[in-house]
Formats: sequence, structure tokens, C-alpha cells
Amino acid sequence: MGAQWKQAGREAAAQKKGQLTSKLVREIVVAAKLGGADPDLNARLAAAVEKARKASVTRDTIERAIKKGSGQTDEAVNFETVVYEGFAPHKVPVIVECLTDNRNRTAPEIRNLFKAGSLGQPGSMAFFFERLGVVEATHTDKTRDVEADAIEAGAQNVEALEAEEVPEGSIGARFLTDTKDLAAVSGWLAKAGWKIVASEMRHLAKNPVELSEAHRKEVADFLNALDDHDDVHRVYAGLK
Repeated sequence: MGAQWKQAGREAAAQKKGQLTSKLVREIVVAAKLGGADPDLNARLAAAVEKARKASVTRDTIERAIKKGSGQTDEAVNFETVVYEGFAPHKVPVIVECLTDNRNRTAPEIRNLFKAGSLGQPGSMAFFFERLGVVEATHTDKTRDVEADAIEAGAQNVEALEAEEVPEGSIGARFLTDTKDLAAVSGWLAKAGWKIVASEMRHLAKNPVELSEAHRKEVADFLNALDDHDDVHRVYAGLK
């Protein structure tokens, strides 16, 4: 009896891993559908495959997802992106992107999560965010002129990645682009030897809110509840 909590913990961890795998596979399917099956010509797919490999998703699962998304199987791909907006507790603006095959199921469930969150509420948040293309990449040449590469690639701006996101012996950068230039910037960087870690559209907060530690925990709990939903793909919060 005393070891039951350990089994419960293992079951919860397995459920989390299964949920993560499902989300990563869904991203691969959508990336392949939008940009084709060749990761060398599809930066979003290359980044999705790399994330899946790091999460120990099997090669067979990845290959099946690519084939499904690119139309090489008889399976229909019905995923669509649906966006929900609202406030987290303490008036932190939030945008939630979902990949769903049934918006009639997803919409009320996301609304219920906003209602369940203390002070969470739906509403338009577009004013608080800027929609940009984001390319995160690393390079093994630490003497690389990152700003020069950003200019050559056509990026609007560049900033350093956090140290924990960069492999030892490499440099890392986050390149910000106009949405229409995302594919071109990703392609240029890849040809210049940058390893693309992420290539996607994101909502970036214009004026992030600063909160006390206690309030941050409330917001974090709310955001985690959103992120745990099977259909939620990305959660963007205007929080420092």
C-alpha cells in the first residue's frame, strides 16, 4: 500500500510523456502538410523533427507523421489552428494557439479553463502582442558575427538565446522577422551553417507585466492548466 504513490507518479509521468509525444507528432503532421516532406526545404518541419528526436519520439513515429502530413498515406489531415485570447489572473494578457480536429470540442473546453482560472477571462488580446516570425538557431563557430548574419538573412532584429538553450561550444541567437520573411530567413541561416532549433510565427508581448512571486505562481498555475490541454499547441503570456 505504501508504494502506491510511486505507481501513481509513474502513471502521471507516462501520461505527460504521451501527451507531449502527441503534440510533437501533431506539429510534424501540420508542418509537413504546409511545407512538404523534405526537412531541408521546410524549416518548420526540420525544427519539429529535431524537437521530437530530443523528446525520444521514435524514428518510425516521426516518419509516419511526415508521410501523413505530406499526403503519402490515405489518412486525412484535418487539423486547423484556432486562437483563443484572454486574461490570466492579475490581468496578464494571454493568447492560446490550438491545433485541433474539432473546434466544437476545443472551444468550450478552453473557455472553461479560463473560467476555472482565478480571475481568468476571455477577451481580445491582439493589442498587447506583436505577431512576428521567430527563428532560434545555434552555430558551432563562436566567432560568427551574429548581427551581420541577421542583416544578410533579412531579419528585423536579433537577440542572444539563454545559455541553457545553447549546446556547449556553440553560440545561439533568436532572429526576429516579418511574418512574410520567415521562410527566407530560415533558409539563409541554414545555408550559412546555423542549426535551426525553431522556425515559427509567435505572438511577442509588447509590454510584459511584472508581478510578485506569489502572483506569478497563480499565473503559472493557470498557464500550466492551459498548456496541459491536449489541443493546446502554444501559450503566449505577457509576463516578465
